[in-house]
Amino acid sequence: MTTGEIDTFDTDVASEPPVRQPRLGFTGWVRFVWRRLTSMSTALLLLMLLAVAAVPGSVFPQRRIDPGRVDAYLQAHATTGPWLDRFGFFDVYSSPWFGAVYVLLFVSLVGCVIPRARQHWRAFRARPPRMPRRLDRLPSYAVGEVPPDADPQALLATAAAALGRSRYRVASDPDGVAAERGYLAEFGNLLFHVALLGVLAAVAIGALYSWQGQVLVVKGQTFSDTTVMFDDFRAGTRVNTDDLPPFSFTLDDLAVVFDDQATGSQYGAPRRFDALVTVQDHPGATPEQVLVRPNKPLDVDGASAYLVGNGYAPVITVKDAKGDVVFSGPVPFRPQDSRYTSLGVVKVPDAAPRQLAFTGFLLPTARLTTAGPVSIFPDALTPRLLLRAYAGRPGKDDIGLDSGVPQSVYVLDTGKLTELTDGKSPWILLEPGGSYPLPDGLGTVTFDSLERFASFDVHNDPSKGWALGAGITGLAGLMLSLFIRRRRVWVRVGTDEQGRNVVEVAGLSRGEDAGLTGEVERLLAQVTTTKE
Repeated sequence: MTTGEIDTFDTDVASEPPVRQPRLGFTGWVRFVWRRLTSMSTALLLLMLLAVAAVPGSVFPQRRIDPGRVDAYLQAHATTGPWLDRFGFFDVYSSPWFGAVYVLLFVSLVGCVIPRARQHWRAFRARPPRMPRRLDRLPSYAVGEVPPDADPQALLATAAAALGRSRYRVASDPDGVAAERGYLAEFGNLLFHVALLGVLAAVAIGALYSWQGQVLVVKGQTFSDTTVMFDDFRAGTRVNTDDLPPFSFTLDDLAVVFDDQATGSQYGAPRRFDALVTVQDHPGATPEQVLVRPNKPLDVDGASAYLVGNGYAPVITVKDAKGDVVFSGPVPFRPQDSRYTSLGVVKVPDAAPRQLAFTGFLLPTARLTTAGPVSIFPDALTPRLLLRAYAGRPGKDDIGLDSGVPQSVYVLDTGKLTELTDGKSPWILLEPGGSYPLPDGLGTVTFDSLERFASFDVHNDPSKGWALGAGITGLAGLMLSLFIRRRRVWVRVGTDEQGRNVVEVAGLSRGEDAGLTGEVERLLAQVTTTKE
């Protein structure tokens, strides 16, 4: 090739018009996005993304389960806590980003399942596939010789009968027999995806029609199922809070057993929680005593009350400078560790002439160490109460209970308060029955006794039965898709290259199937050994 020829060739190539891609347009883009969204790969990706999005729900405390822990986390992480709260990390399952993934997964599954269901229905009603020309090219193949006088149609009839007994769908014609089975595998696959849709739908319905609340009940106190009695209450948008089941219960006793025989980290581990409650299904009903445990909830009129926590509530009496009792009753203290070292706050806005407040710790089994008093065991063997006392300005609401701003019962703002000390130690150490006079004659504080409290999670979810049914259905569909093999078998009677009468049997399976070859050989043996 000469240089001129090369130049001419380059010129011809350069002169070709550029390739112009077709414009998708709005409709084309919508179709493209829909196909990508409804593909199985996208559904699997969204399912994985939903699982990842649920991880913060197990890492960070959730308001719907334990609002107190959320408040404690926000107080301990003043910088990162508010940002996490803004992005919904303490309400993961009701956050916008979790809901977006949830809705996309639902749409993707619907768009994926419906076309596949139609295709499966058409395939199920269709005739088994026609016989390939070269059976010997299939993965499982067997051939056997038959007598020259054997009737081909009788042999094919024998093959069709044997395949029918093995639950194959059989189609016979003069050329051979085509058979197929294993449609339940595809049906199970579709059933699994439909069940997954059912679970998602049940969760969505539950979010609309379910309600949940947390309540702390001290021994001897009564709880009634009304919204004002809950410490925290959340309901779906379709719930009428005036129609809650009208039951009530009284906490008669709370038995808690801790392990005092084990060593190491198991020392003091809880072994049993038993709450004895007296229940009334509705006002005027006959009371009934019921034992509630962590895995044995109280079920009343569709609502379930689960025992989720426990702790101590010291009974404290506060008198002001006039000697009047301005506060008296049990105060729940929140456990902080496995030894039930508990934190609590007492607010006394009615004290005169100055408001009083106390913060401190309850030590169920107190011991004095070089670092100070600590609790060495979670049971109340030698309980001690450590308090720090504060007073407001005369005639001022320095506690802030009348400000209209909601306050946590476990948080005290001491910015406007003055700490009361005797000049030696800011701490007041009390044992049950002990009393302490406050400095400047502002009154006394008394640790009367120690009671227990139980925390209950009360909720009603009308969709949980549907979710359970969908889960069982999905498991059944998964078992079908895993253990049933999709197989196709063909049988043909003819002559080989040597002119012998032979029977050819071939099989094809979707995916790996170690038993297909054995089934092909058994079918060949049944056909070739049958005598007229």
